[in-house]
Amino acid sequence: MKLQYCYLGKIGYEDAQALQYRLLTLRQQNIIPDTLLLLEHYPVITLGKQAKRANIIASIDNLNRQGIQIHETNRGGDVTYHGPGQIVGYPILDLTNHGKDIRKFIRNVEDVFIQLLQHEYGICAMRDQQYTGVWVGTQKITAIGFAIKRWVSMHGFAFNVNTNLTHFQWIHPCGIMDKGVTSLQALVGKEVSWSTVNKQVVNYFCTTFRQAPQEILPEMLAELLGSSHNANP
Repeated sequence: MKLQYCYLGKIGYEDAQALQYRLLTLRQQNIIPDTLLLLEHYPVITLGKQAKRANIIASIDNLNRQGIQIHETNRGGDVTYHGPGQIVGYPILDLTNHGKDIRKFIRNVEDVFIQLLQHEYGICAMRDQQYTGVWVGTQKITAIGFAIKRWVSMHGFAFNVNTNLTHFQWIHPCGIMDKGVTSLQALVGKEVSWSTVNKQVVNYFCTTFRQAPQEILPEMLAELLGSSHNANP
């Protein structure tokens, strides 16, 4: 199976969400193959379906002064933060080709980062029996939250690479108060090559899901969406 992937660079949360919905429809109609979007967001706080507003601990006035937006989403989970230095991945995958098993799908996404961190950086990452995501000790390095629509996934993962970890002080990440967050930069003691880690994510994602990677450039993606929009007014 083929996985087309696209590096989008830095993009606003609302724009990325609109793009996901368009790709979701195309994947449901089998017009496009499985697709993985990799990007950065400007600082934003998002709320999943189970989120409690009380888990945003910074004042709304303070967030507004800093231009931090808050968005409600249809993904699972509680509150999380996205921002620069964090690789956000949105896999638009047809799970009928991946066992049609949501729990297995999420475990596989966790495996992507467990294997990447172990083999590329010698970091022992693991699952937590209680909480979704990837952890190094009691600190989360990758947050995971999906929505599944007619067996096609949207939303995805947020991998802290060179992330400003102080921004997580605005929230109780994922509603968890007794654990922390970390980043690849914090663990290796220096800033990590952004392009290198993006390539590693693609490689380990394809290995885990047994897919062949095929890069699609942003302008090619825009052309694809334009042509499909014209064909489906």
